[in-house]
Amino acid sequence: MRTATLGPAQRAESLAGMAERELDILVVGGGVVGAGTALDAVTRGLSTGIVEARDWASGTSSRSSKLIHGGLRYLEMLDFALVREALKERGLLLERLAPHLVRPVPFLYPLQHRGWERLYAGSGVALYDAMSMARSHGRGLPLHRHLTRRHALRVAPCLKKDALVGALQYYDAQMDDARFVATLVRTAVSYGAKAANRARVTGFLREGERVVGARVQDVEGGGEYEIRAKQVVNATGVWTDDTQAMVGERGQFHVRASKGIHLVVPKDRISSTTGLILRTEKSVLFVIPWGRHWIVGTTDTGWDLDKAHPAASSADIDYLLEHVNSVLAVPLSRDDVQGVYAGLRPLLAGESDATSKLSREHTVAHPAPGLVVVAGGKYTTYRVMAKDAVDEAVHGLDMRVADCVTEDIPLLGAEGYPALWNARARIAAEHGLHVVRVEHLLRRYGSAAREVLALITENPTLGAPLQGADDYLRAEVVYAASHEGARHLDDVLTRRTRISIETFDRGTRSAREAAELMAPVLGWDKDQTEREVEHYEKRVEAERESQRQPDDLTADAARLGAPDIVPL
Repeated sequence: MRTATLGPAQRAESLAGMAERELDILVVGGGVVGAGTALDAVTRGLSTGIVEARDWASGTSSRSSKLIHGGLRYLEMLDFALVREALKERGLLLERLAPHLVRPVPFLYPLQHRGWERLYAGSGVALYDAMSMARSHGRGLPLHRHLTRRHALRVAPCLKKDALVGALQYYDAQMDDARFVATLVRTAVSYGAKAANRARVTGFLREGERVVGARVQDVEGGGEYEIRAKQVVNATGVWTDDTQAMVGERGQFHVRASKGIHLVVPKDRISSTTGLILRTEKSVLFVIPWGRHWIVGTTDTGWDLDKAHPAASSADIDYLLEHVNSVLAVPLSRDDVQGVYAGLRPLLAGESDATSKLSREHTVAHPAPGLVVVAGGKYTTYRVMAKDAVDEAVHGLDMRVADCVTEDIPLLGAEGYPALWNARARIAAEHGLHVVRVEHLLRRYGSAAREVLALITENPTLGAPLQGADDYLRAEVVYAASHEGARHLDDVLTRRTRISIETFDRGTRSAREAAELMAPVLGWDKDQTEREVEHYEKRVEAERESQRQPDDLTADAARLGAPDIVPL
């Protein structure tokens, strides 16, 4: 089994190694596109490094709708190329690249008009399935089906009887977006890439007009490194313009941030065996199955405030509740909301009408010698964006470089996953765990679950659930710090697990135990452990306060009441 460790020692070695000798490719930005770019580059045989100012996936890539989808609504816009591309990527992820992380999810689309709507929407969904099957990357998903109102209400009893005259059911896929990115980074490292989070680019190195690397500050240790590279790839998403400003080059396009918020509610609040997709006056609204919860989202509003911590206002929450309640027989209230999270989409905004039309498509540019910029796009097509970015960078390398091979590179944990899934009962018996616990581990780590189980074998107390978050084992907290690059309590409760949005207390009951489990791995003393817990509690309170505010300005001000933690 191929594996890689993103522990404290590996991070220090990576920073030192990147500064020691010139890289072929340095990727700036540790979201899904940056991580995908690092994997693409290193698997072509290029010496590769990747740095991220905060935590892996701490921006947009941990705050999405958690969907891997073809973009059904883009068919309505006649954007067939984008849908075809996304459907191919969905199939690759489901069947070959990450079957342990990406899985099918059903959606019900209620019909509200007789006759024409079933024909219109049904034709679109049929085309969606046909495009998926055309490239042999959709056979793992059931085909869509037409339902009568009676049948639809059996599948989704939560719906008001007068909210539909019938329905269509189709399938897409979902994943844990932050876990996916951490796995991408670890996969890149397993092939030889050097990776460091909490490593902020403070400026670019220049020789004449050429960009030849970056100055990188170790946010944790305080040191500064000069990392030289033949090509630098800027994959910083909504921070693209800020990063470009360090170079002093005028961009060929700009990236605009669009805020989307999501609510997380317990499974028993919505009685349904399927997800829902609903039309609103502006876009579509999803109700997405998420373990023992539902995710309800999303909004789409402009955002020009703090990019690191976009805040959900009371108006945002009311908007989602109002729209989802319009079809629910038993409406949701504020008291039903366990978690709320807000994220920013990086939308391309060009200096002319032609480029502004790109919107959810992506683009790659070479604004200065030695510097490539990749921006826009959607989560599902990250691999294509990464390929295009590396293809562009290769033009600036004075060497022969292999073509992209990531279509055939399974992510860490995919190898041997089906066999381990089939053996889950035996594995559970061997480790004294309930089979449900082993299924949980396999769905999160794939074949790398054996590394988590090894921690439990070494220390059986790690096989117990974490206090206040019964879905997660204590071993997962230790593993997050030792293998997955978690540097702070927030990294574990918000991204390596989803405790911060899956519990009514938002992880505060789990915080102290989790911090104490992380402390020996990361070398924290009692004071640092206490600071981690205190910071997390302040962060939760600041988020709650922001969600009580009436608008973006007041919500942003409230959220900024909890500063980021920096170790002393």
